Amino acid sequence: MFYLGIDIGKRTHVASVMDDAGKVLLKGFSFPNSFEGGQLLLTRLRTISDNPSQFLTGMEATGHYWLALFSFLEEADYFVHVINPIQTDGWRKGTEIRKRKTDIIDSVLIADLIRYGSFEDTTLANEEMFSLRQLTRYRSYLVGTAGDFKRKIIAILDQVFPEYDTVFSKVGVFGKASKAVLLEYSTPDALNEITADTLAETLRIASRNRVGLMKAEALKTAASNSFGIRFAQDAFTFQLRSMIEQLNFLESQIKQTEEEINELMTSIHSVIETIPGVGPITGATILGEIGDIHKFSNPKKLVAYAGIDASVSQSGQFDATHNVMSKRGSPYLRKALFQAAIVASRSDPVLKAFYEKKRSEGKHHLTAIGAVSRKLCYIIHAILTKNEPYEIRQ
Repeated sequence: MFYLGIDIGKRTHVASVMDDAGKVLLKGFSFPNSFEGGQLLLTRLRTISDNPSQFLTGMEATGHYWLALFSFLEEADYFVHVINPIQTDGWRKGTEIRKRKTDIIDSVLIADLIRYGSFEDTTLANEEMFSLRQLTRYRSYLVGTAGDFKRKIIAILDQVFPEYDTVFSKVGVFGKASKAVLLEYSTPDALNEITADTLAETLRIASRNRVGLMKAEALKTAASNSFGIRFAQDAFTFQLRSMIEQLNFLESQIKQTEEEINELMTSIHSVIETIPGVGPITGATILGEIGDIHKFSNPKKLVAYAGIDASVSQSGQFDATHNVMSKRGSPYLRKALFQAAIVASRSDPVLKAFYEKKRSEGKHHLTAIGAVSRKLCYIIHAILTKNEPYEIRQ
């Protein structure tokens, strides 16, 4: 048996090979992170053995840079172990090379670790779970970016038309009718130049007849008495229209991404959505971040992975009396659990009683929601492990 260790890099990987006796047969072979680089690696490996089954391969889960090579080697029939970098760091500390660290040494170290078998594989999600994680994280990015644009739009309106949100609420500013107005008439002066009937027609079309003349007249009144700045109008108008257009595009992308997520969730038929407070998007995020539930031997490990376990501060004889969340692990999972906990603490009788008990003990609202989130982890672990729907207990 031969043991292939690969140190992963963004542009270049480094590979080393050992035999059963620990003899290094290939040391520090550098190859680019590309199809051609993968072919170069296979060519070198075939000089040792042309049988992929005679190799055990190990690589660290370094960011996302390992994924392409992992896929390439899997298709070439090489068995690949993906290892958490913490394990290789621990192995390094127990060797004579612990004070040195180079790509060549790391690739030899990984091969040696695979040879001894003193490691645990990083459990890889199946294709569906991996897709969910990609899609939900992308949606999170889009939602965050849209939020940034909304804040910038409000900042501009506060300067050129500070009265605008008295006509449209902070939320209503980003409704279809409001955005149609801002695209067409971006300043008070522009609104003052048109009739109320013309403005009402724009509002009616955009809102599908839900908003009309009354809102138009309110906007006209606000515009006629606006205290917004009067200089650099062209610059502000350009920015505002540009950001409204980008916001519209982002919202269309969010909708399309959610449709992809919903379609995938429908095909999976997961029991996750039987939990109160867990809808398709929240459920998809939870499933995608967890991956294979069986990698968590007990619910406490899932709680720790979500970063909602308690972090105890201790120094000498002092122990902190107010523990806080460790916030390790997946921030996406933690946020999804909190969102689900907020709804579940109102809609599920047991979780509602648990939340109210925490509040009666003097706990802050967010602390109580955190406790509900931890309880949700136990529920999620149980139903996913057994693949049984959650039953609400009265």
